[in-house]
Amino acid sequence: MTDNKKKSKKTSSADLEKKKRMKRIAVALSVLCFFAVGGLATWTILFSGMAPSSAIVRIPSNASKEQLRDSIWKYLGEPYAKKVSRLVALRGTDLNARHGAYLIEAGMSPLDAMRRLTSGPQQPLTITINGFRLLPVLEEKVAARFDFSQDSIASTLADAGLLKEYGLTPEQALALFINDSYEFYWDASPVDVVKKIGAHFNDVWTPDRKAKAKALGLSPADVMILASIVDEESNKLDEKGTIGRLYINRLNKGMRLEADPTVRYAGGDFTVKRVRNPKEVESPYNTYLHAGLPPGPIRTTSVETIDAILNSAPHDYIFMCAKEDFSGYHNFASTYSEHKVNARRYKRELDRRGIF
Repeated sequence: MTDNKKKSKKTSSADLEKKKRMKRIAVALSVLCFFAVGGLATWTILFSGMAPSSAIVRIPSNASKEQLRDSIWKYLGEPYAKKVSRLVALRGTDLNARHGAYLIEAGMSPLDAMRRLTSGPQQPLTITINGFRLLPVLEEKVAARFDFSQDSIASTLADAGLLKEYGLTPEQALALFINDSYEFYWDASPVDVVKKIGAHFNDVWTPDRKAKAKALGLSPADVMILASIVDEESNKLDEKGTIGRLYINRLNKGMRLEADPTVRYAGGDFTVKRVRNPKEVESPYNTYLHAGLPPGPIRTTSVETIDAILNSAPHDYIFMCAKEDFSGYHNFASTYSEHKVNARRYKRELDRRGIF
């Protein structure tokens, strides 16, 4: 073999090896590109896309991954829900341990949302109590904010042993709910809610307030019932103490309270402006028929009304009638003859305005 032929053969072998090496490099680059593109796609699918708005996502007791996804979907849309639920599944969190409500803020990434749902703190919720007249209505409104039923909160408030801790009976359960705002977590139980509301009740009824009630011949429960009637009689704080003291005077004289709001409560119609035949409504709450205080409050009341009664100045009024100017204030009287004059003025104005 000549030198030229040998050289040509060596060159061909070198070229072949070079081609194989280039092919291996090309394959390796293709694999790297595949994983790079796949990784980018995974990142895009799972981690990109921000929450379009803020929402409270609730994880019920014994929730499934599908329930969590649907809860996110309801408030934040399908694409975002799918991304977050996939990340939650990848993390493998036990949802039973995450029973609660969590705030997903506008602009939060799916990754941050997953972290909030699987290991973040709950979002507290605020319950505002203000002028509820009927216990079942209050129970319905409260239960709607928590992960428990109306029946469960109703049965808790019917627990005589539990209410006895606050000096109340089940008929007086409405008294426990003093008008205020309360903070809870969504997964609170009915007992948790009642105990926190009850703790505020106990905080309000300090030894000083209890002593003032006792000096008036009343228990805290009595004051709560009386305050509920006063609140229905007037929204004028500066005369609530006078009205409260008037009713105390009637109680001390053995007179019936004869409070129109108790007739409205007994009849279940709070739109009645003019009570014409109060004795026709048979109910233990009708103070035209029954002596003393009614069995329980006729609405939730406030600390301001409680203090107005406890700090009221003594007087000898035993009658009152709404002022004929419809200002919301009342004319007070110590004698029936004086009261009849006030009542006639008011009746004339009712007739003139066509109020029946």
